[in-house]
Amino acid sequence: MKPIFDLEPNILPITDGTGFPVRRVWCVGRNYRAHAIEMGTDPDRELPFYFAKPSDSVLPAGSTIAYPPETEDFQHEIELVIAIGVGGADIPVEDAAKHVFGHAVGLDFTRRDLQLAARKAGRPWETGKAFDQCAACGPIVPGSEPLTDGAISLTVNGEARQSSDISLLIWSVAEVVSDLSRYVRLEPGDLIFTGTPEGVGPIGRGDTLHGEIAGLPDLDVTIG
Repeated sequence: MKPIFDLEPNILPITDGTGFPVRRVWCVGRNYRAHAIEMGTDPDRELPFYFAKPSDSVLPAGSTIAYPPETEDFQHEIELVIAIGVGGADIPVEDAAKHVFGHAVGLDFTRRDLQLAARKAGRPWETGKAFDQCAACGPIVPGSEPLTDGAISLTVNGEARQSSDISLLIWSVAEVVSDLSRYVRLEPGDLIFTGTPEGVGPIGRGDTLHGEIAGLPDLDVTIG
């Protein structure tokens, strides 16, 4: 019997009332020096590296995120998200703005115990990073000019957890777009999570998370 698949795209809200169909989700690892240090490394300006998440794993603001199985250390990571609107490969840094559709507040969720066990064993991170409902993204604000500064913060149940500024990204928005396009051709619908600042930590069932980046709509989710 021929299988029947429901292949409806995952569509995230845009602030103009339309929707952004998600094609692929890329994430930059260790892109804030202070976070890298708290995770036991000090990358300074080492070349960025990337991992991916399923396109249907990203939920919109206001969602309830299911607490995932097989973990005892489920953690939050607040991030600036880049939405790609124009495709391209080998994009020069000075041309990155031509490919950016907009920006949003994002949350990268991590099964930290599984990630660290995989890292220690020299294995891929997928079980720690790429699982059901492993990310959230607020409404996308159109605007091609890459963001270069602005406060970024996260509270859990009203308690401050993460607080920094996107000016402290080791690799800027334009540099990330350019570098990633050397490895894969970026296409409309791609999302890039640009990395998280220091202060990551565990979350549990019933917790409410509130993420902010200056100039962008806030992101609120609950852990179910």
